[in-house]
Amino acid sequence: MKDGQVTILYIEDDPGSQRLVQRALQFAGYRVVLASRGIEGIDLALQERPDLILMDINLPDLSGREVTTHLRAAQGFQDVPIVALTAESHADEREKALVAGATGYLTKPIDIDKLAGQIAGFLGGMKERLAAEVAQQVSAQYSQELVKRLESKIRELEKINAELRRLDKIKDDFIQLTAHELRTPLTVIHGYTQLLHNSEALRQVLAESPEIASLVEGLMQSIERMSAVTNEILTISRFASGRIELSLGPVSLEEVVAVAVEDYAPACAERRLTVTVRPESWHLRLHADGELLYLSIANLLGNAIKYTPDGGAITITVEEQDEAVQLAIADTGIGIDAEEQARIFERFYTAGDTQLHSTSKTAFRGGGLGLGLAICKAVIEKHGGRIWVESAGRDEGKLPGSTFYITLPRNDPAGMKRRAPQTGAAP
Repeated sequence: MKDGQVTILYIEDDPGSQRLVQRALQFAGYRVVLASRGIEGIDLALQERPDLILMDINLPDLSGREVTTHLRAAQGFQDVPIVALTAESHADEREKALVAGATGYLTKPIDIDKLAGQIAGFLGGMKERLAAEVAQQVSAQYSQELVKRLESKIRELEKINAELRRLDKIKDDFIQLTAHELRTPLTVIHGYTQLLHNSEALRQVLAESPEIASLVEGLMQSIERMSAVTNEILTISRFASGRIELSLGPVSLEEVVAVAVEDYAPACAERRLTVTVRPESWHLRLHADGELLYLSIANLLGNAIKYTPDGGAITITVEEQDEAVQLAIADTGIGIDAEEQARIFERFYTAGDTQLHSTSKTAFRGGGLGLGLAICKAVIEKHGGRIWVESAGRDEGKLPGSTFYITLPRNDPAGMKRRAPQTGAAP
């Protein structure tokens, strides 16, 4: 009861029946809450704690009997009147509803003149009952019905799951083929652009015309951005399909981090971001794929840059553990909500409103496809490591920041596939 009114939850998928019952009961002084599906009705019942529940039997997801059985098992609903209101008038339907836990059984068409009185009776303790022998027999039939419906739902879900896997494979194949098709002309465009940029004749033109120099620089940056996006798509699609093997060898973690920091130095300088590496000198060598490890650390650093306002700070630390090395990248950025901290590692997931993203990947809240962290996760787990994030939440005013952690095994982890050994730290 809320605000002195008796609350009635009516679970019915027919809008006409909803309106009719709602108006009749509201006229009688009841507060009426409506749900159109069984699952929605369960959620509303747990939220509203109604004094009485009116239940249609034929709902689009769960049946009214199944909803009733579920609610009877929920805490606080053992004594709440649950009344079936349905067009099913057969005696066995009534018996199954009562066995499922219904307090009473009303049939359509609804007698509006009697409905308010019937509701008052059930609220006052009226309850329909079955003979013990009938109840036992119907209970067995109802149990068999539940088993059959469960089996049917499982088979249906298996078919849907198989179809989703097929569509997911088609999607992955399409993404990879598209990335390959884009990569070929982009490589040619990039090559010709480099030749033009290195041409002595063009250099003279660029030196004489700052406007043309700006246009050429913008063209080259756009081509590099498109190439980077295409490479991201190819990388994550290969991980998803299991077509990437690690090229393992001794890798200096210090050098990998140093290269990543150096690559982002212009962007950090432009946005007045301070990047601190602690300790300044390490002597850690891992058995890893240097190119992919660089890609992961660079993506994490780029992510920190993207979500840290101008003038902020980013700190990279390394801690040696017994069997592993832990690297942490902490920023003074806007932070990440708790419910998003696991999802940000999913493919194509981006935090916040994508419409507010800028076109630059290093600008504050810059754009992206949502693949960087997914690539990081795939690379680190392929190495037998672990990646996660910790943050007090998202707050663009207080700037709680985020810290991304990576743990990597010190030795050659079991199960990693090996190709030719690699001695360089990064590409």
